[in-house]
Amino acid sequence: MVRWGVIGTAQIAKVCVIPAILKSKTGVLQAIASRDLAKAQTLVSKYRQGVAYEGYAALLQDPEVDAVYIPLPNQLHKEWTIEALRLGKHVLVEKPFAMNAGEAVAMAQAARRHGRLLMEAFMYRFHPRSQRIKQLVDEGTLGQISLIRSAFTFPLKRDGSNERLFLPEMGGGSLWDVGCYGVNVARWLLGEEPATVSAQAKYSLSGVDVSFIGTLRFASGALAVVESSFITALQQTYSVAGERGAIELPHDAFVPWEKEAHFILRGADDEHGKIVTIPGADEYQLMIEHFTDAVQGHAQPAISPEDSVNQMRILDALAHAARAGEVVSL
Repeated sequence: MVRWGVIGTAQIAKVCVIPAILKSKTGVLQAIASRDLAKAQTLVSKYRQGVAYEGYAALLQDPEVDAVYIPLPNQLHKEWTIEALRLGKHVLVEKPFAMNAGEAVAMAQAARRHGRLLMEAFMYRFHPRSQRIKQLVDEGTLGQISLIRSAFTFPLKRDGSNERLFLPEMGGGSLWDVGCYGVNVARWLLGEEPATVSAQAKYSLSGVDVSFIGTLRFASGALAVVESSFITALQQTYSVAGERGAIELPHDAFVPWEKEAHFILRGADDEHGKIVTIPGADEYQLMIEHFTDAVQGHAQPAISPEDSVNQMRILDALAHAARAGEVVSL
């Protein structure tokens, strides 16, 4: 069993990842750390498992911790990822991987230097629906892919609980928070990196993008359109279309929770298509189990540090394209 330490008490840790560790077949909850000891103690008491630590450094000194999950604000990812790797821990770090590509490179280098596993927590890739769609694309069911569209938007009112999303110095903005999913799914489904990107955005008074549209052009000829927003009604979907067919998802594309998941598969001239149903699954649990398999040498990590470096380079390029109003070559 891989013994997990959780650095921080973010909502995603409490609601998604800690329960996934507890349900997993290959992991146990060893420790939780918070700057506020009471918060860590509350979670340890709730789950009746693990040790509570005040401060992240204290947890990393625990020799019983094999791997750590880092759901801290974006500007802290590099510091605590590198420190955890230095102290011999494997690291699962929340998306986005870092604040920029330069930080991502430093993190990837630290993982290689210390011989530890480092993976970005894009949990949607592990859901059976995502895996089935990837299989259909790779098998050529849709033919040559020409267009991928994605949208992850929701109305977000700024308050004390989400301040980090509105502060540039904390890696705020809709592109970093949820637009990253659309960029990631396009790269993953196509299996290639974009050659050029362009973008436009609407910015808040604090300087972060609250609405963003980016386009990616790939060498294969495929185009991808990515939408993200904090000021738009809920959308959480993507579609992929080729010469022989298309796949469309409902508005639970990245987070279907554990209910049955669906997608529509259409032929080239089919207006309606057929609904494909996938049994419910916990994608967070599947991610944890995959990570522990990779730690134990039973699997290659599905998302390499190099993959995450490339992801950050594209996010950087999109952000620059929107600010400068120009097409950026990669």
